[in-house]
Amino acid sequence: MDWYPVLLRELIIFKRRLLKFGYLLSAMMLPIIYFVVFGLGLGRMVQIGGKSYLSFLIPGLVAMTSMTNSYTWIANSLNLNRLYFKTFQVLYLAPISYSAIIIGEVLAGMIKGLFAASLIIAVGFLTCPNFGLTLPFIVALFLNCFLFASLGFVVGMLSKGHEETATYSNFFILPMGFFCGTFFPIERIPDFLKPIVYLFPLTYTNILIRKEVFDNIALISILVLIFYSFILFGLGLRTLKNYSE
Repeated sequence: MDWYPVLLRELIIFKRRLLKFGYLLSAMMLPIIYFVVFGLGLGRMVQIGGKSYLSFLIPGLVAMTSMTNSYTWIANSLNLNRLYFKTFQVLYLAPISYSAIIIGEVLAGMIKGLFAASLIIAVGFLTCPNFGLTLPFIVALFLNCFLFASLGFVVGMLSKGHEETATYSNFFILPMGFFCGTFFPIERIPDFLKPIVYLFPLTYTNILIRKEVFDNIALISILVLIFYSFILFGLGLRTLKNYSE
């Protein structure tokens, strides 16, 4: 249980920031804008698979919001603590295992991602009568938060400055949010882009999160997400073991 103090520290920091209205509003501003513009605006004129566009959009916004918040919380805080505040070095020298550090940090990122996603889910229940939670939805949400929190840990350890963290986000997180099935079906993506899109893990989250049952495609998506999760978590652990600064 030596990972618990690491997690508790991050949760205390998150609680203090959460009490600030501006912080919470800024974290939710982008998905709310997408929801109003695409869902309530253009969505009234569009149907996908015989259902309203809003019922298609909300799961995608949940996937994108959980990805962004899980990743950003870890990447930014770890980068700042490591390079500017120098508090990560204190944690690194503490008498706890390397696995405890990464587990505590990744769980903290997951909790922040789940919290942000829960706000979008609440909006979905209030605005979309066809919206509901399924078991594939829940599995996809947890795997997505774990995966991108692990990615955030890797980026936070490797980046040499706060600007570099933003660069990683612009090259990976932002394109995934728009091209991996959040706002429109993956089948409508041009063929020359599909090989690239299917390399991104958010694509499989968006596939799984819209499934009602565990069919073959859902199971393949789960295996891909687990594969990415193990790779990123292992890479983060290896980066932590080789850390020297």
